[in-house]
Amino acid sequence: MAGAAPLRALLLAGSMLLPCARAANLPPQTVEIAGTTRTYYLYVPPTTRPAGNPPLLVVLHWTSGDGRAALRTWTPLADREGMVLVAPNSTTPIGWRIREDGPAFLHTIVETVAARTPIDPRRVYLFGVSAGAIHALTIGVVESEYFAAVAIHAGSWRDRENFNALEFATRKIPVAITIGDRDELFSMKSVQATKAALVAAGHPVTLTVMPGEHHEYSDVAKHVNRDAWAFLRAFQLPSEPRFREYR
Repeated sequence: MAGAAPLRALLLAGSMLLPCARAANLPPQTVEIAGTTRTYYLYVPPTTRPAGNPPLLVVLHWTSGDGRAALRTWTPLADREGMVLVAPNSTTPIGWRIREDGPAFLHTIVETVAARTPIDPRRVYLFGVSAGAIHALTIGVVESEYFAAVAIHAGSWRDRENFNALEFATRKIPVAITIGDRDELFSMKSVQATKAALVAAGHPVTLTVMPGEHHEYSDVAKHVNRDAWAFLRAFQLPSEPRFREYR
């Protein structure tokens, strides 16, 4: 059949577009938190691995981004690895706020997802980009017995308040940091200072510097996500998760 090979190629090409198409068409989900309606995006892959419940990755978007855009970069990998994705929206497009978007907010999002679809509570991870990277790192350290590990791209701590989060860590949470050596917004000095503070506090840290890369995530998302997931999936909580309330 002369047309069989081109047809197979066309079908395969179409199937490669499905994850992004599904993500693009995902409707926003809502949840009421302290009298405020908050939105998030949830992606459950068509199939998950048969051994046990799937892991959950919480994806935190960049400044002026949203959960749908951040989630879209992860869906092909989620399909291959069988992980559930959830990507909340921050209170404002400007960035993440520690009070409104902090531990209680993300805890509610995770527990809402867990009530809707089976996940492994000992394998809940954080990933963030830029402003989302700062927030993911801070929340991961503060709630180190709730999240198993953290991976960030194009971000670091720069304010003393961020570094103070280390005082609240009750577990040495593993952290992976990826940054381009030409990042316009986060200097290598701030990245190295962040790593040094984490290491000094006993947290395992993996730092990957990408030569010639800038702050832009879309250019490297495929490779960053692949490496971030390779790091994250190696860890799980040693016992059932424990969330600590903050007021």
